[in-house]
Amino acid sequence: MSAMENLPVDNGLLRFLTCGSVDDGKSTLIGRLLFDTKTILADTLSAIERTSQKRGMEAVDLSLLTDGLQAEREQGITIDVAYRYFSTGTRKYIIADAPGHEQYTRNMVTAASTANLAIILIDARKGVLTQTRRHSYLAHLVNIPHLIVAVNKMDLVDYDQTTFEKIRADYLAFAEKLGIEDIRFIPMSALNGDMVVDRGDRLGWYQGPTLLDVLETAPAAHSEKAEKFRFPVQYVCRPQDSANPELHDYRGFMGRVESGEIAAGDEVTVLPSGLATRVKAIELYGQPLTHAVSEQSVTILLADEIDISRGDMIVKTSEAPEPKKQIEAMVCWLSETPMDRARKYLIRHTTRDSKAMVAGIEYRVDINTMEWVPADKLAMNDIAKVAFKLAQPIFCDPYAENRASGAFIVIDESTNNTVGAGMIV
Repeated sequence: MSAMENLPVDNGLLRFLTCGSVDDGKSTLIGRLLFDTKTILADTLSAIERTSQKRGMEAVDLSLLTDGLQAEREQGITIDVAYRYFSTGTRKYIIADAPGHEQYTRNMVTAASTANLAIILIDARKGVLTQTRRHSYLAHLVNIPHLIVAVNKMDLVDYDQTTFEKIRADYLAFAEKLGIEDIRFIPMSALNGDMVVDRGDRLGWYQGPTLLDVLETAPAAHSEKAEKFRFPVQYVCRPQDSANPELHDYRGFMGRVESGEIAAGDEVTVLPSGLATRVKAIELYGQPLTHAVSEQSVTILLADEIDISRGDMIVKTSEAPEPKKQIEAMVCWLSETPMDRARKYLIRHTTRDSKAMVAGIEYRVDINTMEWVPADKLAMNDIAKVAFKLAQPIFCDPYAENRASGAFIVIDESTNNTVGAGMIV
């Protein structure tokens, strides 16, 4: 057997989101994942052991691993999403811990926009709640392809299978209305560690995989379907070094490959100018690459001198999208100030900004009944189908086809605050 065959399998990076209602055990679950995969630093573990002892606890309180952020929230310092990083021998993970409170739903949307898998936690004692439905709807709306419904705190219902099956049936009835397809249900006790990393010995009636088993084998982002090449230009690199004649004509376009792949020699079109050329070279940290793939931040050099600036997009000529000055989108309103149809907003799509007006609100979604109801304005956390008219065209794709070029944010020009997140339909 060769040395290569002995190397561990690398399933790539997985970004996942934990969400659900308040006190459903998200912090404990994340702590349990980190603890049982042995990815907690020794000094951190010692610190939470001491704190747990001071509080009179017999076991280590793993929720303390995220307590710092919770304290910040309580003090009103920040309401941001907490990101945690860990790795196993199989893959690397980025966890986005979304707040459970309804008023922080906007943060959940932010976290979900980059996640490829969502863990919806449900307290086994409480079952499916409004916030469970809201977060599930949002996870589906932002096109997270894989959902895990973690029925937590099974230890508090004596690991009762009937309780788990009832919650499973309730959730499936709700999910059917949305058309959610890939759902896994896992009973667990994050407190005791049952079915998180190890199976434990109190859920013998459950024959499915543990949470970590599902995470380890979930498909990585950008690996499930062929995607069109989208490269929004973030910066035009013109090194100024008169002593180096090789840099006199250097003109590189820096950015992140949002989707698809590109190779030296490929024919590309620059939008919005529509001018076509070929890729002369691709560089990463000054080193040449033969090709670049999704999520790589690279510098692209083109064969012809074309006027390109931040906000332009480089695409493959055969995959160029059409310009659009009117778009329809599912919008989650994030601001305490209601949407005002008489006002102008700024739409930021990739690296391109365009002034916009609300052309109409087709309907608002009642998150409890999933019904479409008429609406003339949107309040914070409302989800609605909205049409915008744009002053300058954007080059977008439907969100269902491309999460990067199908999404945008709405900005209040007067405050420069982000007030909405949109997914183009």
